[in-house]
Formats: sequence, C-alpha cells, structure tokens
Amino acid sequence: MPLFIEEGLCDDVVLQRDENDVAEVTIWGSLTVETEGPVIASVSRREAPIEGFDRVVVGSANAGKWSARLSEIPAGGPYTIELIVGKESLTVRGVLVGDLWVLAGQSNMEGCGDLIDVEEPSPYIHVFDMADRWHIAEEPLHWLIDSPDSGHCESSGEEQRRQQIEARQTRAKGAGLGLPFANIMYRETGVPIGLIACAHGGTSMQQWSPDLKHLEGGSLYGSMLRRVRLAGGKVAGVLWYQGESDANPTDAPLYTERMKALVSHIRRDFKDPRLPFYYVQIGRFVTPSEWGHMDANDWNDIQEQQRKLVDVIPGTGMATAVDLELDDLIHVGTDGLKRLGARLAVLALSGDQGVLVAGVHVEGDERNRIRVVFDGIGDEGFEDSLRVTGFSIHDLKGSPLPAIYKAQVDAESPTDILLDLVSPVGEWWQLRYGWGFDPPCTLTDTEDRGIPVFGPMRLA
Repeated sequence: MPLFIEEGLCDDVVLQRDENDVAEVTIWGSLTVETEGPVIASVSRREAPIEGFDRVVVGSANAGKWSARLSEIPAGGPYTIELIVGKESLTVRGVLVGDLWVLAGQSNMEGCGDLIDVEEPSPYIHVFDMADRWHIAEEPLHWLIDSPDSGHCESSGEEQRRQQIEARQTRAKGAGLGLPFANIMYRETGVPIGLIACAHGGTSMQQWSPDLKHLEGGSLYGSMLRRVRLAGGKVAGVLWYQGESDANPTDAPLYTERMKALVSHIRRDFKDPRLPFYYVQIGRFVTPSEWGHMDANDWNDIQEQQRKLVDVIPGTGMATAVDLELDDLIHVGTDGLKRLGARLAVLALSGDQGVLVAGVHVEGDERNRIRVVFDGIGDEGFEDSLRVTGFSIHDLKGSPLPAIYKAQVDAESPTDILLDLVSPVGEWWQLRYGWGFDPPCTLTDTEDRGIPVFGPMRLA
C-alpha cells in the first residue's frame, strides 16, 4: 500500500471527546509515490457518510509526506474513515469517539479474578493494551508480558515471545473491574469507552512515584504517561486501586502525601487540573499463619487514610471492597469485580465522593446507644432486615471490648445504623468498622453501595 499512517489514527482507536461531544485528531503519514495535493477524507457509519464528512479536504501531501486534521467528529461510532491522496487511499475501521479511562494501581486493578463467567466484550468498549495496540476489550485486559516498557516487563526477544505463548495457553486468572465499569458507563450514557491498561500487581506507591517519570518506560508512572500521550494525550479520568503493598510500618505513614503528589502530577502532566480520580479502598486479606509479621494496624491505617482522601484531594471519590468475595487470599473475585466496577461507574456518572461517614453520635439517657450516620447512601437506605456486622468498640490501646450486643438499621431512618451497648460509653472508647485483615463486613445499601472501613473514631 503506497499510503501509510505514522501517527494519530489506527483501527479500533478511541478518540477522547471534548465538552462539546466531538473529537479532533491530527494525522501524519507518508507516501511511497510522488504525489502532491489535498488529502480527502470520508467518515461513515454503517456504510453511510456522517453529516459533514463526505469527501472533505482535511490536509495536504508533499514530498512523500502528508498530514490531515479531522475536526468535530461526533461522539459515537464505530466509524470507518477513508483517506485519499490522489489515486491512493487507505481505510481505518472501528474508530470510536467517547471517553478514555486509565486503569492504574496494583493487582486488584490489573485483575486477578478467575476467567470464568467474565464480563462480555462490546464493540463500543475498546482497550489500549500493554503492547500499545487498540482493539475490542475482552478479559484479561492486562498482559504485562506484552509491554515494551521495562517498568512492566524485563524480558525481551525470544524469551519474551516464549513467555507470551505460554501465558496465552495456561492463564486462568485475569478478570478485572475495567470492562464491567466500561459496560455500565456505555449502557447509561451511550458514549463509547476506551480503557488504557496500566496496572501492575504487587507495586507500591514508591514504584508509582512521579519523581521517576524521567525513566519513561522504566518506571510505572513514566510508562503510564507515555501511553496516555500515545493514546492522544487526553482522558476522561483515572481509576486507581492500590494500597496493599504500602500496608507496612515504613510506607503507611507516607501514604496520604504520596497520593496527593500522585494525583497532583497526573493532573498537571495530563493538562487537566480537575481530572476526575476515582479509587478503591483496599478490602480484605486472609493472612496465613506464616505471615504473622504483618500488622493489621498498618492495613487499617491505609484504609482510614484512603477514606479521608476525598476530603483532602478535590475531584476524587472512593468505592469500597471490604464486603466483596475473594478468589484467593487477597484478590477480589470475578463477581465481586463486576460489582466494584459498577460502584466506580456510579461515582463517575454522579461525580460523588462515595459513601461517607457523616457522624457518630452517642444517644440515650444512659449513653448506651451509638448512631452512625452516612452520606451518599441511596434514597431507600439499607435493608431494614439486613444483619449488621463489622462494627466493634476498642479501648485507647486498640484492644477490642465486648460492648455491642445489637446492631441494626434504624427502621425510621434507614440510612443510619444503631448500635446498642451492654453499658454506657466509657471514657476513651473508640468505634471501628472493618477492624482487622478479614472483618465480617456485609453492609450495603439497596443499590449495592458498600460502606467504608473506618476508625478508630473517638466516642465523646
């Protein structure tokens, strides 16, 4: 073929729409024949040209090079784009105009759910995979072994190809939350979705540090930035699920500041100071006995810092995972990831912060009842017949106290939880929800919004 595209457009690409629901793309290419003159474009859907794009002049060719700019392509697709220079032409298929979302973090974002009953692919959901290729998204979205960046894959050449072949023959896990999220977003808005797969299991905030971006593909942040730019440089938002690797005495105290720096740099480098950033509070961890060196206080500390991030970083929201089933000791299962994708979609569609603890109040003449008030719960609140678990009372040293004998949804105010105590609230008592690595938390509202792990909260 004498006509080539070198940058800007390819099969199955998703172009980020702007605030007017249209996209613009600049394309550069080359010619193997000596041809000068205009570049003509036609954009069609279902074999019919869309309005304003039937053989229009969009650029020019000269000295073996050509460039073109297509403006105001409406949100939707899939589109077929034909480009013509003189007697030469090429066709790009499957182009979508919609919203791009970055998937970043560690293993629960990369996806470790069993590849059974996975989310179905859609022609309106595409992925920019780890090999820098656009195609229709299907599980698993992340293939670290395909990445050209050393920050994700240290293998190369024949060894990398051998590992790629083996992984595709044997892989049994890899379902994630990205595709469920995207399917709900498309179903609710009719706007196509592009996913940029950037997550990497087992990684820490230090490994994601923006200070390492000068390493480009040699760092996780640098790889993400490179790939966003390669995908057009504009995105609708970022989905983030990380924190398990920072649940240790050294890194936990630094988590909030590192998250603030990460979001700040992403917004600056992506040139969008209000870029939406939605994240997941880490969930459960069923720790084997040989891992006794780990401290649940560090795990809960990360969860509490994540809960509070929505108050210190504008334009963020948090979904919860503590109530979801696991497919192994630490990874949310395939069905749970579908629910989690839906929870993130609710945040993205509404712009809300998620479920918040609005207040904890001691009630009764004998001060033997606690009312926990939530914001962000659906209008119908919690199921009043729901068995409420996961709350606990602790002393100043953090030791649990056998204080709660009854926990229930308030029938008259179903967004509140009532905790009845065996005795009046004591001095220095503290309330927690989701204490420990593997708490018995099942509390959700009637729309499947989970409530966050929180505490310790002082009971005054």
